[in-house]
Amino acid sequence: MNSLLTREGWQEQKPERIVECLVPWNLNKERKPEKMCGIFAYLNYNVNRERSHILQVLFNGLRRLEYRGYDSAGIAIDDSSPSSSSSSSSSQCNSNSNFTPSPPLVFRQEGNIESLVKSVYQEVGEIELNLGESFCTHAGIAHTRWATHGEPAPRNSHPQTSGPGNEFLVVHNGVITNYEVLKETLLRHGFNFESETDTEVIPKLAKFVYDKANEAAVGQVVTFSQVVLEVMRHLEGAYALIFKSLHYPNELIACKRGSPLLLGVKELTENKENGSAFEDNKFLSKDGRPRELFLSSDANAVVEHTKKVLVIEDGEVVHLKDGGVSILKFENDKGENGASLSRTSSVRRALSVLEMEVEQINKGHYEHYMQKEIHEQPESLTTTMRGRLIHRGSSKSKSVLLGGLKDHLKTIRRSRRIVFIGCGTSYNAALAARPILEELSGIPVTMEIASDLLDREGPIYREDTAVFVSQSGETADTLLALEYALDNGALCVGITNTVGSAIARNTHCGVHINAGAEIGVASTKAYTSQIVVMVMLALAIGGDTISNQTRREAIIDGLFDLPNKVREVLKLDQVMKELAKLLIAEQSLLVFGRGYNYATALEGALKVKEVALMHSEGILAGEMKHGPLALVDENLPIVVIATRDACFSKQQSVIQQLHARKGRLIVMCSKGDAATVCPNEYCRVIEVPEDVDCLQPVINVVPLQLLAYHLTVLRGFNVDQPRNLAKSVTTQ
Repeated sequence: MNSLLTREGWQEQKPERIVECLVPWNLNKERKPEKMCGIFAYLNYNVNRERSHILQVLFNGLRRLEYRGYDSAGIAIDDSSPSSSSSSSSSQCNSNSNFTPSPPLVFRQEGNIESLVKSVYQEVGEIELNLGESFCTHAGIAHTRWATHGEPAPRNSHPQTSGPGNEFLVVHNGVITNYEVLKETLLRHGFNFESETDTEVIPKLAKFVYDKANEAAVGQVVTFSQVVLEVMRHLEGAYALIFKSLHYPNELIACKRGSPLLLGVKELTENKENGSAFEDNKFLSKDGRPRELFLSSDANAVVEHTKKVLVIEDGEVVHLKDGGVSILKFENDKGENGASLSRTSSVRRALSVLEMEVEQINKGHYEHYMQKEIHEQPESLTTTMRGRLIHRGSSKSKSVLLGGLKDHLKTIRRSRRIVFIGCGTSYNAALAARPILEELSGIPVTMEIASDLLDREGPIYREDTAVFVSQSGETADTLLALEYALDNGALCVGITNTVGSAIARNTHCGVHINAGAEIGVASTKAYTSQIVVMVMLALAIGGDTISNQTRREAIIDGLFDLPNKVREVLKLDQVMKELAKLLIAEQSLLVFGRGYNYATALEGALKVKEVALMHSEGILAGEMKHGPLALVDENLPIVVIATRDACFSKQQSVIQQLHARKGRLIVMCSKGDAATVCPNEYCRVIEVPEDVDCLQPVINVVPLQLLAYHLTVLRGFNVDQPRNLAKSVTTQ
């Protein structure tokens, strides 16, 4: 599993390495949907760091997680160091075994991270805390919270505390489903609760366990790991947790169950033996080497510090102490009589090398992430296809190889139907690919919005193939639908941009779209890469029968040339900006599409809705006369997608009918068709390059992405963090 975070071996033409990214498929049946929070922690060992430096590392870690969505933030640092006399310029770290630590300092603030930064420095000034004080070893934790239990407020922000003295502190991503029962128990034992969160029960439970264990273990040392393992035994739900404690200074413990968490390791001295493998229970031994260790919900917050990472797996307890890292595996099963059976064991793991560059998470010369990611699409599409589109033999026969699916293609071909399941943009991407999948495979393809499937408890059969599409791989409704499909015996396929995500781990097989880091909340390059992956899926399932050989080769040729076509359509950037200026004051926008481009209409309207905060609606053009036509007048702007495909003549008819009712038309057509679609110059025309019909949605959505982006900027809204939305929706 040491390639868990690496991309597929494109240069070596080994796309089958995706199997390493998607297995083992161990589903935790009790996982619940989680809230979208960001976790970050930083521990420096045997290297002097000033308090100001530690604060900046924590703040910057949170900034890298902003895209996840949040409404409050907080950090916890130490009040004093073991040797307050050590200077920041000291090259040696001195420890004081008699040092009695002070309670950790906790700072929490509603609002954005800059509000937290401002309040921290204000409070630091008020208490006259020395920012220049140096720490040889220090453990700090940080958190961004999106409110689910309790309103956004400092008392509900993390870190949550065990009570006065901050004996135990916890940051948490997830939902504790049995927190009310735990809270009632702790209230009976005299604990007082200050927040409305489910998280607060965790540090209070840790203090309760610690106190009881010390009462019982007279003369014995109760370790931090023992406390946390006992806490985990009582927790139900989904969580990623980091514990910090007054009783265990300069130590951190991380554990997870269903929520993402990883460890980053930065060696500050050269280690020729690399030290990347575990021996017995040791990952990094307590060898005194200076190190910096990072814990994060996301690789984005770690990559600027180190590329050596370990993805923490469900049930693992990772203990950072004295520069060493040890891992225990915690299992909490039910016995035959229903009793809880808890077991722990040490595990052997190895570091992975994170194949991500800092430049990928920086905006570069672009003003916003969304703008950058729109313009990155030629490169992201190229990367998505690299190693998968191949020429075989001297005849130069064209084919597709998806390594993560090759062992399951026969089963998929025998399916009674293929069911695409997703939410939002991912659903739209699947809808765009449905026609070509039906055409090439001959298998009925149905579409399901994940939440609706669950609400209806729609039928899923053992003979079905269920394809779960999610950019993040952590979407709550999609994950619950995955559980439902697995319970019903379907073959489950994952399509995600996030290696090591819950969907990647829990499906039987799948494809990593490899679009690269996408920071902007409104998905752009992941959407187009998802379509391309699903077109390649259709080619793989359809096989290479003679009857569709010409069609297949035309599609593969189109895929090879697709990045160039997208590069060409991006030249419309200024055209779309000028159009956005004309629409800036409008209240509504309709987008009509048909056939392959019905999905384009839905996705284009969704982008405008998400970021420009303007009502927009994607409409199936065939349904125009069944209600939507009543909205048409001389004031309502309407986009009609009328590029060359089987529905072209039908869309021409739609344009004529809308014109007859004086509709304000914006027509997207293939290059050279302007005079055909708008002969009397009564509409504004956007000409785009023509491609194979099943690939045209990739090209056609780009101008609509640009329109949404420019509308948002001109209207003065936050492009990368739209109101009330987050990158990954991990709560219902």
